[in-house]
Amino acid sequence: MASRSALIRYPLVVATVAVGAVAGILVLVGVAAGAAAVVASYALLIAGIEFVRMLARLRKGVIGVDLLAVIAIVSTVLVGEYLASLIIVLMLTGGEALEDFAQARAQNELRSLIDRAPRIAHRITRGATAEQEIEDIPVALVAVGDRLLLRPSEIVPVDGLLADEVESAEFDESSLTGESLPVEHRGGQLLLSGSINGQTAVTMTATTDAAHSQYQSIVLLVTEASSHPAPVVRLADRFALPFTAAALLIGITAWVVSGDPVRFAEVLVLATPCPLIIAAPIAFMAGMSRAARTGVIVKGGAVLEALSRTRSVVFDKTGTLTEGRPSIRGIRTESGFTEHELLRLAASAEQYSSHVLAESVIAQAHAEGLVLESTDDAGEVATAGVAATFGADTVRVGKLSFIRPLAPAAHEYELATGELAIYVAVNDRFAGAIIAHDRIRENARATIAELKRRGARQIVMLTGDAHATAVSIAAQAGISDVRSGCLPADKVTAVAALIERPVVMVGDGVNDAPVLAAADVGIALGARGATAASDSADVVILVDDLSRAASAVAIGQDSVRIAVQSIWIGIALSGALMVIAAFGVIPAAVGAGIQEVVDLICILNALRALRTPSVHTGSRTKYPAPPVVVRAS
Repeated sequence: MASRSALIRYPLVVATVAVGAVAGILVLVGVAAGAAAVVASYALLIAGIEFVRMLARLRKGVIGVDLLAVIAIVSTVLVGEYLASLIIVLMLTGGEALEDFAQARAQNELRSLIDRAPRIAHRITRGATAEQEIEDIPVALVAVGDRLLLRPSEIVPVDGLLADEVESAEFDESSLTGESLPVEHRGGQLLLSGSINGQTAVTMTATTDAAHSQYQSIVLLVTEASSHPAPVVRLADRFALPFTAAALLIGITAWVVSGDPVRFAEVLVLATPCPLIIAAPIAFMAGMSRAARTGVIVKGGAVLEALSRTRSVVFDKTGTLTEGRPSIRGIRTESGFTEHELLRLAASAEQYSSHVLAESVIAQAHAEGLVLESTDDAGEVATAGVAATFGADTVRVGKLSFIRPLAPAAHEYELATGELAIYVAVNDRFAGAIIAHDRIRENARATIAELKRRGARQIVMLTGDAHATAVSIAAQAGISDVRSGCLPADKVTAVAALIERPVVMVGDGVNDAPVLAAADVGIALGARGATAASDSADVVILVDDLSRAASAVAIGQDSVRIAVQSIWIGIALSGALMVIAAFGVIPAAVGAGIQEVVDLICILNALRALRTPSVHTGSRTKYPAPPVVVRAS
């Protein structure tokens, strides 16, 4: 079946081999003239097809090396070098097959993610005898609340909760987080689709359907990334015109000086470098595949090229530079409110917020045994706060600037270094604040140092938090340019105003979606399922690791360097061989074969982009704190 598929997929390759076989038979039976006629006719036909394709690309403004291939075929036919003509035709027609092979190698990690997508789930149902029955269903039919059986070594089909009765179970989450060691989960903990169960059968309850599960979102991101063509085609086209002119000049000079038109053909057969057509795009696809292996999904080659030229990097604070898992340090109340009442109302409202701080407030309320209320009347203002109505009470939770317009008595509390306040108003009365502390990520400073080493000239932190908290985190991270008190519109404006470009924005959560879309390259820490941010971003980091932002820049730089290197290797080798051929040292047929070797060298070099780039984000070196420039909006 595979051979039949190849015959259908590459008909011109098959036709070229068939023509070669027919010509060989004719030569063996003594009909050399017939063999020459067959090869010449077929070669000129292919040259005509390539010429038409070349004109079509020229109409789109794309200048390539097609002209050299067409001239090489025609010239070798005219001077009677039919074997060389056939080899050139085979090189052209086989180029697509060679590209497919190399692309498949480069896309290996991207394809493996898609191929491993779960397809079957074992749903637990109750039969007529009230005993449990197991039915196998497509993953797409799993509904929220379904109880599922996970057999040993099976893929978790959808996101869900491990059954409470399970004391502990191990899962391989390497395809999601890059963590090579199994992760232990206990009953009631969240399981992510795409992870692999260990050696014990367990049960779980689905909390999402397949379309909204973690692994399905990864598959969609990977599919989108692999569908974007690499911009190296444009990169290669910059070399096409001067290379074509140089090749023609060498060929014509050799013809004129020697008086032998065969010299022209011998030069031109060495002037059809695949690196300009194939090797460079393969380097970009390999880079995307390498990134996927490290838990970073890059949405196309154009993104890699922009990453390679990074000059400014902008960071969100909460959940990006910090861990995004703040601990509640205390509750401060105003007259008429108790700590439990304030926490219960605030947590009830935070159920309708997407901000990373909401989870901590809700968790604290549950830890204290408080019963939360629900409502159909709630709304969130991105990066500002959330308002919800519970019976006769209207609760507003968020920044001081969000509370104060309707609760004029609201005032700022004095905070310790690294603390932040979540203010609360009830029925337009200032109720107090919940004090939280969010630690900076351990590798934040090393990541920023690596980005500077990679060419970032300006590092900025944008945050909606108060300036005291912002300054504290920035100093620990090694950032001197801080913009505090920013609304979403302020962040977009700040990114647009940066002079050093391209600008890379690193953030997480739905609140960062607008600025991620506004940056030249948006990087989303998508490990926590921040769908809106992931949709707006150009790069999605699937693991909760800030250092992968530096890895993405490093992979972009390596991919571009190797792509350009492959182009120059092809040009240098072809150029040197053309000069040698101009002296009549390399016969046309031999030259055509040598050119195939040059192509293979360049393609193998391009695949080096699969290798891991060296990044230095684990350093614990102590750096002196930089002077901090605070810009409050």
